[in-house]
Amino acid sequence: MISTVDPQARHGHKTSSHRFDGYKGHIAIDPDVEVITATAVTAGNTGDAASAVGLLAADIPDPGNTDDPSRTDDLDNDDPDNDGDQGDASGDGEAPLAVYGDAAYGAGSLLADLEAAGAQIMTKVQPPVTPAGRFAKDRFVIDTEAGTVTCPAGMVATMRPVKAGGQIAAFGAACAGCPLASACTNAKDGRRIRIGIYEAELVRARTTQADPAWRAEYRATRPKVERKIGHLMRRRHGGRRARVRGQTKVAADFSLLAAAVNLARFGILGLTRVSGPRWVLAPI
Repeated sequence: MISTVDPQARHGHKTSSHRFDGYKGHIAIDPDVEVITATAVTAGNTGDAASAVGLLAADIPDPGNTDDPSRTDDLDNDDPDNDGDQGDASGDGEAPLAVYGDAAYGAGSLLADLEAAGAQIMTKVQPPVTPAGRFAKDRFVIDTEAGTVTCPAGMVATMRPVKAGGQIAAFGAACAGCPLASACTNAKDGRRIRIGIYEAELVRARTTQADPAWRAEYRATRPKVERKIGHLMRRRHGGRRARVRGQTKVAADFSLLAAAVNLARFGILGLTRVSGPRWVLAPI
């Protein structure tokens, strides 16, 4: 607890050098019309991906709700080769849902939910890295069916489960006489590769986003999201600084700010009321 007057606030950070105290505001937008469709507020130390399923609640079914009428048999796809792009997820001829997000939202749990919903995943995933530029995890061949990991030198290690979840492959003594050891690890007990429970989803996402067409589409849409965030931040007491205390009040205030930004956007789009409760956009 960092504050006696706001006990729900937490330390957060944008980068290793840019830190803040308080909360994080999250938004989902429709990039076609640039309208905010959902908002969420979390404590400053909460991972961004934790709020993503709530922001997409109106677009993807709850993976834990088997009674959801929007779920179909196609959503329970156990095909290990499924790449998340399953075409028409709704079955009514509409294009599949495409979800864009920056690398902060590229968590394995969210990727699994999007794959289960048949969504087109346009969420960026960070590449694996290692200290001092040594071999990253993507230089190793991970065979989950055989339960083995093969290193760049051709050595094979067997996966074993760990208590925290997932598996680990330890090369141990095999690294001692390896000619590539200096480029791989400086650990005395050899290189270890951790295989998370969402390893397959992360590998599929990284493979997909290596496609130049994927990168071009992502770069074309990402600025729309950043521009909308800029609209929320352009006033001193806008989305940058909370005017109230407590997560519930901050979330309500942030939602009200998003509504005001949407109202300005509707004016630009030419939204007008016609007969009865009907609203239409001005023809383009």
